[in-house]
Amino acid sequence: MSEIVTVFRNRLRPEASGEYAAMSARMDTLARAMPGHVDSKTFTAADGERVTVVTFADRASHDAWRNHPDHVEAQRAGIEKFYETYAIQVAEVTRSHTFIR
Repeated sequence: MSEIVTVFRNRLRPEASGEYAAMSARMDTLARAMPGHVDSKTFTAADGERVTVVTFADRASHDAWRNHPDHVEAQRAGIEKFYETYAIQVAEVTRSHTFIR
């Protein structure tokens, strides 16, 4: 089985910041609590684009997270209230290498 990586790029609507922060924190906690969660990180670029990278151990774990009712509700809220734009890429890891000094 291969790890599954989701790359979620987005730009928030200007009026979304307060409520979005709480929802985003809940979704991060949810992802980290899901069986099969490997890692997740969010970065914000200088131009305001946000990028979240979430890794799960396998497709079944990823899909359980994607389809979790709280996550589905957050996805809906994102479209209705929070995001100006977003793009999602889901990929199966075919090669991985780590170096640690």
